[in-house]
Amino acid sequence: MSDFVGRRAERGALERVLARARVGNSGVLVVRGEAGIGKTALLEQAHDAALSSGFRVESCAGAEAEAQFAFAGLHQLCSPLLGRLHELPSPQQAALGVAFGLRSGPTPDRYLVGLATLTLVAEVAEEEPLLCLVDDAQWLDEASAQVLAFVARRVSAERVALLFGVRDPDTDAGAVDPFGGLPELRLDGLGDADALALLAAAVREPLDEGVRDQIVAEARGNPLALLELPNNAQLTGLAGGFELPDVFKVPHRVEESFRRRSAGLPVETQLLLLVAAADPTGEAALLWRAVTHLGIAPEAAAPAEQAGLLEIDTRVRFRHPLVRSAVYQAATSPDKRRAHGALAAATDPRYPDRRAWHRAQAALGPDEDAAADLERSADRARARGGLAAAAAFLQRAAELTPDPTTRAARALEAAYAAHDAGSTDAALDLLTVAAAGSLDALQKARGELLRARIAFRLTRGSHVPGLLLDAAGTLVPLDAPLAREAYVEAIEASFHVGRFAPVHYLREVAVAAQRAVPPTTTSSRPVDLLLDGLSTRFTRGYEASVPKLQQALESLVNDDSRSEDDGRWVWLACHVGAMLWDDEAIYVLATRAVRLAREAGALATLPSALNALALLLVLTGELGRAAELFAEEDEITRATAAPPLPNSRLSLAAWRGTQPGTTELVATTVERATAGGEGLAVSSADLALAYLHNGLGNFDRACAAANRLIELDELAHSSLALPELVEAAVRADQPERAAAALDTLESRAAASGTQWALGMAARSRALVSTGPSAEAHYREAIERLGSCRMVTHLARAHLVYGEWLRREGRRQDAREELRTAHRLLSDMGAEAYARRAAQELRATGEHPRKRGAQPTDALTAQEARIARLVATGATSREVASQLFLSPRTVEAHLRSIFRKLGITSRRQLAELRLP
Repeated sequence: MSDFVGRRAERGALERVLARARVGNSGVLVVRGEAGIGKTALLEQAHDAALSSGFRVESCAGAEAEAQFAFAGLHQLCSPLLGRLHELPSPQQAALGVAFGLRSGPTPDRYLVGLATLTLVAEVAEEEPLLCLVDDAQWLDEASAQVLAFVARRVSAERVALLFGVRDPDTDAGAVDPFGGLPELRLDGLGDADALALLAAAVREPLDEGVRDQIVAEARGNPLALLELPNNAQLTGLAGGFELPDVFKVPHRVEESFRRRSAGLPVETQLLLLVAAADPTGEAALLWRAVTHLGIAPEAAAPAEQAGLLEIDTRVRFRHPLVRSAVYQAATSPDKRRAHGALAAATDPRYPDRRAWHRAQAALGPDEDAAADLERSADRARARGGLAAAAAFLQRAAELTPDPTTRAARALEAAYAAHDAGSTDAALDLLTVAAAGSLDALQKARGELLRARIAFRLTRGSHVPGLLLDAAGTLVPLDAPLAREAYVEAIEASFHVGRFAPVHYLREVAVAAQRAVPPTTTSSRPVDLLLDGLSTRFTRGYEASVPKLQQALESLVNDDSRSEDDGRWVWLACHVGAMLWDDEAIYVLATRAVRLAREAGALATLPSALNALALLLVLTGELGRAAELFAEEDEITRATAAPPLPNSRLSLAAWRGTQPGTTELVATTVERATAGGEGLAVSSADLALAYLHNGLGNFDRACAAANRLIELDELAHSSLALPELVEAAVRADQPERAAAALDTLESRAAASGTQWALGMAARSRALVSTGPSAEAHYREAIERLGSCRMVTHLARAHLVYGEWLRREGRRQDAREELRTAHRLLSDMGAEAYARRAAQELRATGEHPRKRGAQPTDALTAQEARIARLVATGATSREVASQLFLSPRTVEAHLRSIFRKLGITSRRQLAELRLP
């Protein structure tokens, strides 16, 4: 077929992918199209071309019946490469070993499995170029699909090509496509000339011209249809008038042609075909054992092979995946059960999950033993990181469970597993099944809590805190620890809703929490301390909440464990740290979160950890490093196809002070957040506007933005906005507003007691003071802010002190402060504030020095990050592991870095003393 269809442009696209990989530039292509359109033929051509040009070729194919087995497709692809497994870093070896069931250990993050796969293929490709072919990728198990899509997005400088064949979906247009966004080649139908040539080769008998044209028209250029439809029609029909109903799509009609062809075979052959179709492994030995169990002789395969439906040697290969689906769909339920029962009996006991799955499919009705086997399979799948597989096993276990109480309990656990796997629709369906059964009070409450959590994941709308609050209230007499977690989640959801929540809603949630679960005096769980502190914050005020919240932060800071439960609260704890102006707690928590996420390969949580650390680095004056982390966050979210964090760039853009770009970014963020009911993102935009306009000198606009945050009195934003409002109000000649904000700021700073808090209070007090008192406050602010990490605010303290000195007529003293401010602000890249300092310096009669070129100015954010790590002595392999790249990709970036910096060695890079 491939010789006939031409496809010159398509073959050229595949050849370019191979050419890129051959010279170390990698190549990725997703070949898409309807069933029978020629995807497999093109992949076969790529296979032959790669072998003839010195590539090693490894392949796998998705199987619809294998979608429940976590990492099955990935294992099929990587098995021949596992001889190089020992060359991977230990965490990556362990991740692949556990995922493939080769060893026991903690559940691996699937993206650490992805990094291990990337490293493995890169190691193999060091010896010879490697082509990885994945056909029928739409039927890969979810874990394999996500890992391979991750590898495809991260591969960049290896002698590796990845080609995926993906069938167009029949339905469910809203389904998540793990390969979306990758380079794509769409296969359309053949042109009339190629279609006629292919038909002429398939049908040797002469055809009436009208009949021939009708066949071509009905096939719509689908090559498989052109080959198969005539084979299933009577020759007299072809001669006299070929008629086929046109109500179905071509792939369905091709599938129907295979069904008709198999239906004409002997009964034993049909049953043998069904057993082969029900087994996704394609192991010939397993097929022979299974059909022997059914009393079928191997000779029964001959008619199917002669009909061109399959071929059997060491493996079973169907002519086309549509043959498999046609055979299976056409079979009766009793025959399907017989086939699966035979496969269950024939499956090696070393593969208990496959055995359990076949046994479950063979069950005629409720079967507790089969259900219990599936439940154990779910536990094994979860241990390997196969959450979607665990959910599928549990769902089928629930269907087979005869006892209504146990059935509902298994459905509930399946719902939780589906939710953890990201399948919210499946989780909701399973919750409905669970609710229809016999659940006890605690199980019902857990079901409602999961519904609320799903609502938070899907919408984060204003109704979500109420759902969480109701679930928490129901849990109080049943599971007090879980109830306290639910109350914290309700408060957290209220923060996200922010200004779009009903009036005083945060207070209502806090009051309900205090009434239901009084403050604990014995628990050291961070979540309990957070709940006590946060509920106090919104019932008795900021100052009363500080001791308990500081205790919660201390508990988290001093606990360097890898507790998943504590890790859930890091995001919230960082916001609490910002509210208390505790820069040290934020730094410890954020850096630890990044470190643990990197070590665990937890790419699902690493972006949010990078985001938290980057936001802190903005305030510590490390804007370049913050930009590097934001860039890394971007790379990872693209590689994992995760949605980007909505407000991550606002603070960085505002401190850099680029007016057009920042205001456009803020406007876009506000529009999207308002449409989605995300009040937190709108508040982040207001804070960014306050930073931006105070730098630009647009004090009326800064005042308005900061004042909105003070009136809302949210968690961190109101604290961070107070000093911005004082400065903006003073400069905008609004003394009463400045005085009111200062009173609040000083009271909160005294309660907090951190150098950051007291330094901001002193700087703000100086702005509203005069004479010697003002100078004392300025000096105190500089001393205190110089004792913490907040270099941006230290630089601004020098700036406002210098401005005050110039107005006092003390030009020489002013120059010293303004020089310091200008140097700090310029070096960190806070351009608007630096321009403000430069303007003040010129007013004293001094021309400010321009910022000198920095070594990293010519580098991209990722190159700067790699350069910084290599300069500390990290090897390419260590950098690759930390940044989820391959060592060869790191080396490629290093060559670019050396070229841009005009150096030739790692030693010279270290000597540059990169900032």
